[in-house]
Amino acid sequence: MLDVENLSIVYDRVRPPVPAVTGVTFHLSAGDRMGLIGESGCGKTSLGLSIMGLLGDAAVSGSIRFQGHELTSMKASRRRLLQWREIAMVFQNRLEAFNPVIPLGEQLSEPLRTHLRLSARAARERVAELLTLTGLDPDWQTGYAHQLSGGMRQRALIAMALACKPTLLIVDEPTTSLDPESREAIVQLLDSLQQQMGFAMILISHNLPAIRRLSRQLFTLYAGRMVETGMTADVLRNPQHPYTRGLINASADFFPYKDLWGIAGAPPRPGETIGCPFQPRCCQSSEACAQKRPELVHVGVQRQVACHKGGIQTVLQAMDLRKTYRLGSKRIDALQGVSLTVRRGEVVALVGASGSGKSTLAHILVQVLVPDGGEVKFLGQPVSDHAATARMGGMQMVFQDPGEAISHRLTVIDAVREPLDIMGWEDRRTRDEKAVAALSAMQLSTTPDFLHRTCHALSGGQRQRVAIARALVSDPQLLVADEITAMLDPSTQAVILRELKGRQNERGFSLLFISHDIALARKIADRVYVLDNGRLVDQGAAFEVFGQSNDENRVWREPSAFQAGKRS
Repeated sequence: MLDVENLSIVYDRVRPPVPAVTGVTFHLSAGDRMGLIGESGCGKTSLGLSIMGLLGDAAVSGSIRFQGHELTSMKASRRRLLQWREIAMVFQNRLEAFNPVIPLGEQLSEPLRTHLRLSARAARERVAELLTLTGLDPDWQTGYAHQLSGGMRQRALIAMALACKPTLLIVDEPTTSLDPESREAIVQLLDSLQQQMGFAMILISHNLPAIRRLSRQLFTLYAGRMVETGMTADVLRNPQHPYTRGLINASADFFPYKDLWGIAGAPPRPGETIGCPFQPRCCQSSEACAQKRPELVHVGVQRQVACHKGGIQTVLQAMDLRKTYRLGSKRIDALQGVSLTVRRGEVVALVGASGSGKSTLAHILVQVLVPDGGEVKFLGQPVSDHAATARMGGMQMVFQDPGEAISHRLTVIDAVREPLDIMGWEDRRTRDEKAVAALSAMQLSTTPDFLHRTCHALSGGQRQRVAIARALVSDPQLLVADEITAMLDPSTQAVILRELKGRQNERGFSLLFISHDIALARKIADRVYVLDNGRLVDQGAAFEVFGQSNDENRVWREPSAFQAGKRS
């Protein structure tokens, strides 16, 4: 029904001209639903207005074909015949969307009388039907927009857009500024109306739960360019572009208990970059990303990503790991065919009760233990001879008890610098400077008195922060954190987790967070694996595994909807 090809929009009446949308292509079938997501200013509304033909002050190039008719070259008089009759738009819920001095009934009847040539009486009857259809009292025909609540005004906007029974409805931020109850009511209303009337729908929204409910396919816009496309459920569950993942992880609706950090940095100004526009904010960018703009390419069935790396890279891959301990005649299967992945820049929580095999798995990943079966790959290469842990930019681990992991005889500066000494990295002065910087990043003192204090003289919280600084001093691409807060009081736990997550967000390294504490995992994780008696019993996005419940026992009792569906 709608085919958009290589669409570009430039606001050329300002100096310098501002490109709002560049090279966007997509297809929408009759009766289908698609969602558009992206930060403010990424071009979503401009794209919707261009389809409506309401961008009089912009230069539009490319193709917009609706039911076989090219809209970009269509005469204005003919295009006006399509507006509201075939293509309608629900504008953002602002008071200026309505004329404040004209009764609602007159404003809602205007498209009916203009486009359908209805009589005044027939238009009033149709407006009464529309108000009833959208959950408003027909008596509001004589009311004014300022007398309506935000939710009621949104219903009136929907009623106006549906007046002429369009075949395509563009909905722009329908839940913005509404309270949770009103948001849910509007989402239910749009869902019901679309199923009842059968129109195709383009939903523009920051509200990801609304996107999940109301769209079948999803498109991510960044700086006016499409960076990811796919089926909505697949994209939200497993985003392939770092920007899409950042949008999802910043959603308080999906992660109600998580500390939200958002995406570091800000979108570039239009025309500011020659390479990938997301490169300055990306956790896996390289020099090539800054020099050449990536094309949107297929990375799977019905999935496209604009990324030189083919999407988010896999940093760690564990496949079918097995480990058995023997205590005399007794056999303990600590790991039974465990497989997991950690991708670039994400926080993965591995949760399970004590004795479930979490630490055994962690020790195998960093080569402290050798598995009886299976394989571990780091950056696509099998781990061997401690190559992954004995180099800059490799893999490091923070152990549960820093007192056992760090020699008591070492001073603080010696303990943090030691990995660099072993690697033979740079000269002694440069290593000292890097160690001091790592301590400072963990909010530890860098005075000579503290630097030359022996580690056994530190508090538990200080020792753990020194252990984290030691692990981060070699700029690892993956940090494995094994129960790092289990021995600390709640206040110190909070401080250390906040500092660790701050460093992860700043540097973009991957983090495998291992814990039996569901509440802590819920605060930090993007994805989750649940381990029980050496087997993975659940996995998925944190918002699916943890859900909206605060019941920790539910995680052990019930598989997530995703995993349950996967097993059926």
